[in-house]
Amino acid sequence: MASPVFSSSLLILVLFPFTASLLFCNAFPVLHYPLHHYRHPRFAHHNYRDALTKSILFFEGQRSGKLPPNQRITWRRDSGLSDGAAMHVDLVGGYYDAGDNVKFGFPMAFTTTMLSWSVIEFGGLMKGELQNAKEAIRWATDYLLKATAHPDTIYVQVGDANRDHACWERPEDMDTPRSVFKIDRNSPGSDVAAETAAALAAASLVFRRTDPTYSRLLVWRAIRVFEFADRYRGAYSNGLKKEVCPFYCSYSGYQDELLWGAAWLHKATKNPTYLNYIQVNGQTLGADETDNTFGWDNKHVGARILLSKAFLVQKVQSLHDYKGHADNFICSLIPGTPSSSAQYTPGGLLFKMSDGNMQYATSTSFLLVTYAKYLTQAHKIVNCGGAIITPKRLRIIAKKQVDYLLGDNPLRMSYMVGYGARYPRRIHHRGSSLPSIAVHPAKIQCSSGFSIMHSQSPNPNILVGAVVGGPDQHDRFPDQRSDYEQSEPATYINAPLVGALAYLAHSFGQL
Repeated sequence: MASPVFSSSLLILVLFPFTASLLFCNAFPVLHYPLHHYRHPRFAHHNYRDALTKSILFFEGQRSGKLPPNQRITWRRDSGLSDGAAMHVDLVGGYYDAGDNVKFGFPMAFTTTMLSWSVIEFGGLMKGELQNAKEAIRWATDYLLKATAHPDTIYVQVGDANRDHACWERPEDMDTPRSVFKIDRNSPGSDVAAETAAALAAASLVFRRTDPTYSRLLVWRAIRVFEFADRYRGAYSNGLKKEVCPFYCSYSGYQDELLWGAAWLHKATKNPTYLNYIQVNGQTLGADETDNTFGWDNKHVGARILLSKAFLVQKVQSLHDYKGHADNFICSLIPGTPSSSAQYTPGGLLFKMSDGNMQYATSTSFLLVTYAKYLTQAHKIVNCGGAIITPKRLRIIAKKQVDYLLGDNPLRMSYMVGYGARYPRRIHHRGSSLPSIAVHPAKIQCSSGFSIMHSQSPNPNILVGAVVGGPDQHDRFPDQRSDYEQSEPATYINAPLVGALAYLAHSFGQL
């Protein structure tokens, strides 16, 4: 995630000439593009299979550590090979979260949970991409196991974010401090700890059949990490405020992660202890709140959808309320219903905030197709104040969000790099924007890269599959590298999209 220090540069940048057409579209984007203007949802004109392949490939471009021989994004090289040395621990590996060179444990864990959930629900539809998806998950879980190796301690960040953001350099060149930050009994972080437990538990289900030994290790570690999260309660950004804010502050508190973590451990272990935990603590952890946000920081809705399956499909009657909570979320998305509250751009994109908004479109799309699956299995529907919402309707809404992302929008712009004829060329990403090691072997110094960051030249390295933050509330997208809010990709934008694309590719006979 980029630092706000670059936002002022937007005022002085001049748009590259070829984007003049975008300005014209931006001047009149709204009323000329009613929703019915786009393709009918019965017809697939997007290549969801191609998009699925690319959405998973993206994670290889975000890898930190020693790259494997089968690395497919070949303009990347090894990086961060001494990570953890400052604390005498091995923290090599894992992912850079976005366009910078810091490893933030909170969004990395959420990314892992959502990649795993994507495989759990739709891995059977992925066919040739299933192995790639599993490798993307394992790259993360191998790191999370290292970060949780010591009891009651989690290493939650590698890299000084403020120093990192003062440089524009390739991960292979980075010379900023690789400081290590941790949570422990004295400085707890229930949010990041419970999310890490959720990630390990969810991933244990992914590997249960193909690698049972690894799966058991993951679930055992998840149990231990969750106990730590619950016993020593507190938000990690209280103790690490200077290090993690404003990048990944825990704005929603840690209650949602405790419920989310318990839900995943219940799913992974079937241990009644976690069901009892949910029943006893569910109300105080915010299960019945009306917060309808789902993303790296806020897990309320995800927990509701996940727990609703236990009631709908497994018939766990004590979780009956979660069906109602999940329905409330669905009704909030449906325009015209009594509890409708979601905001959409004129072109039809779900819009929640200006910074990295596309994560809400991808995460919501995943929840919609997943809840539709649960409802179908249980032969249920959603009643929104008398309006009957079928699983089919949920899938149509999800498809419209994905189609918008892939190019059905006023600018006819794909927001996935490398997909379609027109996509962002100047994404806010250091490695993508600077010449690769193969082209420019000499080190690029910390501040030397800013001349390229502020330039109008397209990125020389295509980060295939990267989904950027996306357009503003008026469907405008300037394609400016300095505009981190709209032009920066992130792992947690892609992770839920993997599942949604797998479903769509299968539904339209592309897998």
